[in-house]
Amino acid sequence: MSSAALRVVLLGAPGSGKGTQAEKLSVALAVPAISTGEMLRRAVAQGTELGRRVDGVMSSGRLVDDELMAEVVRERLAAPDAAAGFLLDGYPRTAAQAATLDGLLAAQGSRLDAVVFLDVPEEVLVQRSLARRRQDDREEVIRERQRVYREQTEPLVELFEARGLLHRIDGDRTMDEVTRAVLGRLGRG
Repeated sequence: MSSAALRVVLLGAPGSGKGTQAEKLSVALAVPAISTGEMLRRAVAQGTELGRRVDGVMSSGRLVDDELMAEVVRERLAAPDAAAGFLLDGYPRTAAQAATLDGLLAAQGSRLDAVVFLDVPEEVLVQRSLARRRQDDREEVIRERQRVYREQTEPLVELFEARGLLHRIDGDRTMDEVTRAVLGRLGRG
């Protein structure tokens, strides 16, 4: 890939290291790492009309629906720092969201350049999540998150593979090895 703008989605199950890799790759590629959570928090913090709507949904304990999430993503990708590219972590999570992302990018006159899939065996994912010792990281909760991921998000792997955008990376290595592998696959290593 050339040195032009690079628009990348990071895919992987909970515990695969997407957040960690997004931070490292953001620095290496000089593009913002954008997570769904970060997008929602920014919209709320900025106190925009959209942020107030998101805050209302989140504070009631409900999930942000696809339409509202699309608005948040559209607003974030229109920010000046995303003009040179971005790494999206946590969006899209479904085929419908992937289609929405395609539409958002087309409206900007751009398209997705690559999808990086961090492939990690489920038992490794469970052990990594248990090692984080977060309050909600009990084994039954972790396994339910894995099940939801397999059901809702894993089909995106096949979708992006069929489109020739998928780069499957062995995520069961050290952080630095994974980062080097991703940069190599993106032609930036």
